[in-house]
Amino acid sequence: MTYVDGFVVPVPKKNVDAYMRMSRKAGKIWIEHGALSYKECAGDDLNIKGVLTFPKGIKTKAGETVIFAFITYKSRAHRDRVNAKVMADPRLGKMPQSMPFDPKRMMYGGFKAKVDL
Repeated sequence: MTYVDGFVVPVPKKNVDAYMRMSRKAGKIWIEHGALSYKECAGDDLNIKGVLTFPKGIKTKAGETVIFAFITYKSRAHRDRVNAKVMADPRLGKMPQSMPFDPKRMMYGGFKAKVDL
């Protein structure tokens, strides 16, 4: 079964383009070091009645949207090897020092895929 790193990030709407430019650069690095896929998705249909929505769950502020992202790997061990290479890659140091979001509000976790169709 595959392994997935998942992220949920509140991003000011005015910064979504800058966030996506940064994500495209980062995603290429992850893929070059062996990640199976790298996806960054901007909120579109987020006002659903009867459930806890992403904006409520992550407590977005006025003018923010939600980015849902995930990276897939062959296994957790594969994820750990890929991430070690990514973190050592000097191109990450060239990313903007000023992030287009508040990294302290990012939700993150690693997940074992239990259904993988």
